Amino acid sequence: MIFVFWFLVSLPTTINKQPTTNSRIKIYSVNKELIIRSSSEAVDFALLKDGKLIELHKEEEKSNFQVGDIFIAKIRKPVAGLNAAFVNVGFEKDAFLHYHDLGPNLASQLKFIKLVSAGKLKDFSLKTFQFEKEIDKDGIITDILSANQSVLVQVVKEPISTKGPRISAELSLAGRFIVLVPFSDRVSISQKIEDKKEKDRLKKLVLSIKPKGFGVIVRTVAEGKNVAELEKDLQNLLGRWSAMCKKLPTAHHPSKVLGELNRASSILRDVFNDTFSGIQIDDEELYHQTKEYLQEIAPSKQSIVKFYQSNDTPIFEKYNIERQIKTSFGRTVSMSKGAYLIIEHTEALHVIDVNSGNRSNKATNQEDTAMEVNMIAAAEIARQLRLRDMGGIIVVDFIDMSNPENRKVLFDFLREEMSDDKAKHKILPPSKFGLVQITRQRVRPEVNIKTREEDPNKVNGEIEAPILIIDKITSDLERLLKTHNKVVLNTHPFVAAYLSKGFPSLRSKWFFEHKKWVKIIPRDAYTYLEYHFYDKKGNVITE
Repeated sequence: MIFVFWFLVSLPTTINKQPTTNSRIKIYSVNKELIIRSSSEAVDFALLKDGKLIELHKEEEKSNFQVGDIFIAKIRKPVAGLNAAFVNVGFEKDAFLHYHDLGPNLASQLKFIKLVSAGKLKDFSLKTFQFEKEIDKDGIITDILSANQSVLVQVVKEPISTKGPRISAELSLAGRFIVLVPFSDRVSISQKIEDKKEKDRLKKLVLSIKPKGFGVIVRTVAEGKNVAELEKDLQNLLGRWSAMCKKLPTAHHPSKVLGELNRASSILRDVFNDTFSGIQIDDEELYHQTKEYLQEIAPSKQSIVKFYQSNDTPIFEKYNIERQIKTSFGRTVSMSKGAYLIIEHTEALHVIDVNSGNRSNKATNQEDTAMEVNMIAAAEIARQLRLRDMGGIIVVDFIDMSNPENRKVLFDFLREEMSDDKAKHKILPPSKFGLVQITRQRVRPEVNIKTREEDPNKVNGEIEAPILIIDKITSDLERLLKTHNKVVLNTHPFVAAYLSKGFPSLRSKWFFEHKKWVKIIPRDAYTYLEYHFYDKKGNVITE
């Protein structure tokens, strides 16, 4: 029994692997899971990488403006001073359409809409459609658009705060391997495909199947795919385009004429690859929809979609997601070895402060300590930006490092960690003061989850989520057990029970990790989140 117990608590794990001071090689995940929770009001999507939460999305039932949705709408008012137009798309605030988002072939689109709406054009393939002259790229919007004019627009940024949606008249239909661009003839290949021969191969394939009047953007996931797979994706997109055009003659203004895929399908379309090991869904209808979609894009992986049924444990509890949400969305984010981040939000930008916590600050190893903490922080920051979907300007205050080579290593590592981020972003090298500036595209409201809870000991007071206390106790113990042979923990009875009950208990895991037994004493007089450590002489440990 003792051997079995030791084996269970000492199993190796890939979760929370962090780079060390000399780390220059990225640790690649071989295990991604998508966990989907459905309720009557919303559907939540959690993307896990080696068991760690890296993305969290919510699709609300009332949401009618997702990135990628296409609307037939009317221009409410062009404004020459802004060189933009306000468009009524059915939202409480008018959508904003800038001249630079009109696209060079707007005149052709307007002519197409007019002919299709009047029933004079029933061939939507654009094979025989006569294109108009491209608009001037430096023109004035009042020369192109007028009030009450019909236009097809696509949501490129969801309503955020008091602003309406940001829209574009340059339409695109995203598929698994390609993006179809009506009223264009351009073929472009994803810049993330670096092999020139592969780029040339894909371009030749696409040119051989591309229909007249449509441009094509080849996505990164198309790398290595054959012409049959690209052709199938293309025909699917042409079918969606045709179905949208059939709605135009009878469509109300404004109305959605082409909706983006449901969030589950759109996530799979954009991020799915061979590293996915499981998709767990607790809603039967959504389970069947997802299984059908996966059958289209990756038939060999259809078996990884599972319908989660359990009356005892909710799906987010089963996969430890609720706990990760509580510990990841607060103002303070704990990391390994006592380090932590402070994340502040202002109207103009986001500020992230990196702190080493309770670590050695001797002059002989200060640079090494700073480097180690900064590398740990860089990995966590890349995760936090995706997890919270933070956009705009982000300023990161890393711990100062005097060695320029270390600053370069940190910069390269941060760029590598953010290379999987689908949002457009730019990172500037660290300044001499350790500041790194990041800009990241914002297309939907930031994920903001309240992690503080009502304080049961005070009226109108708040405390951090109770689960955070376990992380703090564990972090403090890791530090104290290096210098103390015996440590006694005094804490609230509820917390004491959580730490000492079960098999294996957290206290047992501490023992096998540190080879020291921690005595836990329940104290009825303590508040819920109060705890203190004592040494073998009964003195409070304050360091």
